[in-house]
Amino acid sequence: MDIVVQIIRFSFWSGITVLFGGLLAYLFNKKINNYTIKNFIITILMSFGGGVILSAVCFVLIPEGLEKTNLLRGLILFFSGSIAFLLIDRAIANKGGSYAQLMAMLLDFVPEALSLGAIFALDPSLGMVLAIFIGIQNLPESFNAYFELKKGKFTDKSIFILFFCLSFVGIISALVGHFILSSHEELTGSVMLLASGGIIYIIFQDIAPKIKIENSWIPALGFNLGIGLGIIGTAIG
Repeated sequence: MDIVVQIIRFSFWSGITVLFGGLLAYLFNKKINNYTIKNFIITILMSFGGGVILSAVCFVLIPEGLEKTNLLRGLILFFSGSIAFLLIDRAIANKGGSYAQLMAMLLDFVPEALSLGAIFALDPSLGMVLAIFIGIQNLPESFNAYFELKKGKFTDKSIFILFFCLSFVGIISALVGHFILSSHEELTGSVMLLASGGIIYIIFQDIAPKIKIENSWIPALGFNLGIGLGIIGTAIG
C-alpha cells in the first residue's frame, strides 16, 4: 500500500475517535439522569483523560522533542508554551469561558499527528501503533470536552460540527508531518516541546482541580490508569 494512503487511512481512524467520544458523551448525557452518578462518572473519565494526556507529554512529546533539539532550546520552548497558554487561558476566562479539555486535546493531538506522518516514512509499523494510541487518547479527551463545551452554552449541533472538523485535523497534520516536517526534525521537536509546556499548564491549572471527589481515592487512581495506558503504548511502540 502506498505510504501516503496508509498515512491518510491511519490518521483518519485516529482522528475520527474525536467524534466518537463526543457521540458517547451525548448518549451518556441523555441516558443518565441521576446527577450524582453522572458527575461521578464524568469526574472519573476526566481523571483518566488527564492521565492519558500527561502520559503523552512524558512518554512521547518531551522525549521526542528533546531528541530533536538541545536542552537549553528545549527548556525555552517548554516554558514558552506554558506562558503562551497561561495568556490564552486568562483571555478565555476573562470572557467567561473555560475550554481546558478542548485545548489540551488539540495540543496533544496535533503534535502527535505531525509525528505520525513523519514516522510513517521511516517505520510504518511504529506509525500504526502510534495511530492506535492517538485514537484511544482522543476518546476520553473528546468525551470530557463535550461537557465542557455544553457548559459554555454550545449546542449539540455546533459541538458535533466542531468535533467532525477536528477529526480531520489529524489527516492534515499527518500529511504536513510527512511531506514537510520529516526533513525538518528540529522544527518538529520545537512544536512538541511548545505543546508540552501548554499541556502541563492546562492539566494543573484547569483539569486537575476539577477531578477531586470528597473522601474518595478513585479520581487519583483514574489518573494513574491513564498514565498506565501511556506506559503500555510506549512499551508496544
